[in-house]
Amino acid sequence: MEELGVVGGENNGGALVLLGISGEEMERAVKALLCCSESIQGDRDDPSLPLVTAPFGHASQAVANVFDERMDLGGGMFLKGVSTNVEVGFLTLLESLNFCKVGQNLKRPKWPIWVVGSESHYTVVFAFDRSVQDENEMEERESKIRRAFDAQDQSGGGGFISVEGLQQVLRETNVNLPSQKLDQLCSAGFIVWSEFWQVLLDLDKSLGGFKDSSGLMGRKVFDLYHFNGIAKSVSNGNQGETPIQRPRLTKLRVSVPPRWTPEEYMAEVAPAPSSSGVNEGSGKDDAKAVGPELPQHAPLVDCIRTRWPRATCNWIGDPPSIV
Repeated sequence: MEELGVVGGENNGGALVLLGISGEEMERAVKALLCCSESIQGDRDDPSLPLVTAPFGHASQAVANVFDERMDLGGGMFLKGVSTNVEVGFLTLLESLNFCKVGQNLKRPKWPIWVVGSESHYTVVFAFDRSVQDENEMEERESKIRRAFDAQDQSGGGGFISVEGLQQVLRETNVNLPSQKLDQLCSAGFIVWSEFWQVLLDLDKSLGGFKDSSGLMGRKVFDLYHFNGIAKSVSNGNQGETPIQRPRLTKLRVSVPPRWTPEEYMAEVAPAPSSSGVNEGSGKDDAKAVGPELPQHAPLVDCIRTRWPRATCNWIGDPPSIV
């Protein structure tokens, strides 16, 4: 690929096209697709089903599920999920409504690009700065604990594990729970992630917890861009004239508190703007506050929060649409 270009005028909103691809490169791409087709069939839950379904020509997926690895249904039956890290990620409004659980492999793709699913349409969220996915030391530890917890979760993303599973998580992550807290956590015979996480928030760092009295450790501020290819009404800037119908690109300023920040501190913190990905306190370009911004809300924000919990977003103009 020699060039990634952008074409299109103001009436069609612009489109990304690949320019300068030689015939030899195209031939290689076709061969690669043919070689991997057999592997794709092997990844599917039911290879007998068609990849394109009637009557509307919708494409099915090589892996129909969005959770990580696979789910044991018992009796030798399994559901296949996403087993490896992917190039482009996926977020969905359905997760914010608790209808499904997207695994970390899709939430943390190689590139900062996510397809966003709504009830009726797919749009795209992306960032120019790959550091939006960077984690500081405490975030990496939180991710490690969550992965260990999810590995013991056989409920399909329900967020609970057995007492034996909890013991394994504590061993793998070097969390030392006082006996009284451990007994309280295990009293129901199963452990819910939200309750386990709350215990970790109240547990001192020396014991493997995340207790942070300042609430500042690890806060991030960065920019995301949302593109909806379906034409929407956009003001042309001239009062009284008919709005233009065109695809919409929206820039969002995203502020993400650390996941261990106490809720009462959250209410007192206003997001600080930054022109790129920032991880405060990490030695990178620190964001400079220019005054508080009131958080704005749209369904897209709910999708973003499935990737960055408790994120707040701001944008200029009409709210981004995912339908």
